[in-house]
Amino acid sequence: MKIQIRLILIFLILLSGCGLETKTLHEFYGKDLNDVTKIEILDGSTGRKKNITDKIVINDFLREIKDIKFIPEENQEDRKGFRYSINLFQGEEITFSFSLNEINDNKYYTEPDIYPIVDRIYKKLNVQEK
Repeated sequence: MKIQIRLILIFLILLSGCGLETKTLHEFYGKDLNDVTKIEILDGSTGRKKNITDKIVINDFLREIKDIKFIPEENQEDRKGFRYSINLFQGEEITFSFSLNEINDNKYYTEPDIYPIVDRIYKKLNVQEK
């Protein structure tokens, strides 16, 4: 009996080491955020998009969110919908896409909460929605 418990514990320890890890947006991106030339924010509740092309606004936005921690959710089951989805561009090429609670089909929560930051910036943007 003790051997089975030990084997189960060893298996669980090994399994937990193969899981997702906490990362910042900057770590997920893996490139120089200074090279981003456009940000597209899609509002999941309305389906409308706003594009940011002003380099100062891009840099300010990325500075606010680049160090937010994306922490893996224990429950990785599929979910429907999203609040905001964000695409980062270099020229006309999308270099990275994520939503506020999902990156690469994995579910996360953020610390600090990224939603109020993105929501404030989206609502403050003086660009035409598409």
